[in-house]
Amino acid sequence: MNLVIVDYKAGNVQSVMFALERLGIQATLSSDAETIKAADKVIFPGVGEASSAMAQLKSRNLDKLLPTLEQPFFGVCLGMQLLCQHSEESDTELLGIIPSKVLRFQTDLKVPHMGWNRLEKLQTPLFGGLQEQDYVYYVHSFYVPVNENTIAQSSYPEPFSAALQYKNFYAAQFHPEKSGPAGSQIIKNFLAL
Repeated sequence: MNLVIVDYKAGNVQSVMFALERLGIQATLSSDAETIKAADKVIFPGVGEASSAMAQLKSRNLDKLLPTLEQPFFGVCLGMQLLCQHSEESDTELLGIIPSKVLRFQTDLKVPHMGWNRLEKLQTPLFGGLQEQDYVYYVHSFYVPVNENTIAQSSYPEPFSAALQYKNFYAAQFHPEKSGPAGSQIIKNFLAL
């Protein structure tokens, strides 16, 4: 399998590479358009701030490329948010692939939402082999509201999109690469799509 991780200097790439290596899978790290287009599957990780990440994508013309991809695509954390239309973080226009907005948590609970939280209302083969109430690891201050593209939820304290799917684009707000056995199963399920 030709698996490519999108390199746009948004952090967390090494954690994803190590998670894949633990599963015996090799991936190519690239920002080259032809390499990404030729991939069987694409992983789009991210940690950081939306406007800076979009500036990095634009500087590599990836903002034009990524929405055109047709192979299975998996956005992680900031990578999920960037697939949406707009973020309240720095009032940022995003890639516009998934018809949703990214909002700032408005809660009396500590923000960022950081640590382990339960998955609920699991849908699609991405969550095959998992149970309702399995735990995954989060670090985020912004979220995507539950919508027609939500395929899993968590709550903090209100429900939010833990994962999304729109056409060939899958995405998780949590970090599967840091989520133990549940996260490993999700990565395996994505690779089996």
